[in-house]
Amino acid sequence: MNLWNLPDCANFGGRSYAVHTDYRDILEIFSYFEDPDLPDTLKWRIALALFYQEEIPDCYWQEAMEFFQNFLWGGRQPSDRPAPKLLDWQQDGAVIVAEVNKVAGQEIRALPYVHWWTFLAWFHGIGEGQLSMLVGLREKLRNGKKLEPHEKEYYRQHKTEVDIKPHYSKQELARQQALQDLLDGKG
Repeated sequence: MNLWNLPDCANFGGRSYAVHTDYRDILEIFSYFEDPDLPDTLKWRIALALFYQEEIPDCYWQEAMEFFQNFLWGGRQPSDRPAPKLLDWQQDGAVIVAEVNKVAGQEIRALPYVHWWTFLAWFHGIGEGQLSMLVGLREKLRNGKKLEPHEKEYYRQHKTEVDIKPHYSKQELARQQALQDLLDGKG
């Protein structure tokens, strides 16, 4: 991929396949990857069905997945090892929008279209602010590092925003409810 152009199609198998490139399309795809009730193979099928504007023949799925991953990473190769989760696109959405709006100098949700790579460029341009505070606290907490007094106070006041909420499957939620019912004497 050429980093100086905004790609709107993938080329493989001697053809060009148009793709959905608006940042909202990509964030919707992310929501499926977060669904604990979906098996990984189904997550990928949904992602590629939403990303590509037409069905991809099975013989090109590997190339389609590789293009999709590179597209998500803004044209760079994805990391071989998964990074710890310090950001949740859904949970942190309001903070992300506020910070990206500052970088973009406008309300991005009001724009009819913003290419994912443009959104990523704005996102990577975020400096000091609420999002960097959230991610910094999460990193320190994950590594067991000592918090500064102002960080302790912020965490105490914003614990529900700082702690990334787990995504439980329906089965896990049912088990938790059954246990709670037992503890409450209802079971």
